Amino acid sequence: MNEPLLRRVFNRVLHLMARFLPGCKSVRPFLHRLRGVKMGRDIFIGDDVYLENEHPSSVEIQDGVHISVRAMILAHTRGAGSIVIEKDVFIGPNTVIATSGSKALRIGEGAVIGAGVVVTRDVPARAFLVNEMPKPIATVGLPLTKAETVEEFTRGLLPLKRPSRAPIESATRPVSKTSTNHLT
Repeated sequence: MNEPLLRRVFNRVLHLMARFLPGCKSVRPFLHRLRGVKMGRDIFIGDDVYLENEHPSSVEIQDGVHISVRAMILAHTRGAGSIVIEKDVFIGPNTVIATSGSKALRIGEGAVIGAGVVVTRDVPARAFLVNEMPKPIATVGLPLTKAETVEEFTRGLLPLKRPSRAPIESATRPVSKTSTNHLT
């Protein structure tokens, strides 16, 4: 179901205005409603939120939802799907919520989506989703800012030692006092 060209252009202008104009609880929700997004009451939309440009009517946002800065909500990546964000959901900064090709994605009531999380499946009500904390994987021998090429930087990486999965009997052997343990 394609919208007429004039309506699509109008929606894009409204979308651009909604991304950057002030009014996180008034102007932005109003502009998205004009675009066709189904919206409840008391919705907060932060700065630079990308809210489904091509099929705005495929998104439903219920009462009390808070969408933080630079979140992206995409109801189409391979054809139009639909996204329902239930009441009192918090969507953190730089979160991406995406569905595609006639699939429905639902974020359950009261769920909290942490910063930078990518959501491609349903989220249960009152679930708290966060990314795993980053872990060091190597020691940098040559800083990327000093390397001439990415390959030169990559050659200077020293993988960190991982805890060994040695057999239990090795646990009784004495440990050498000269061995070092690098950020395991």
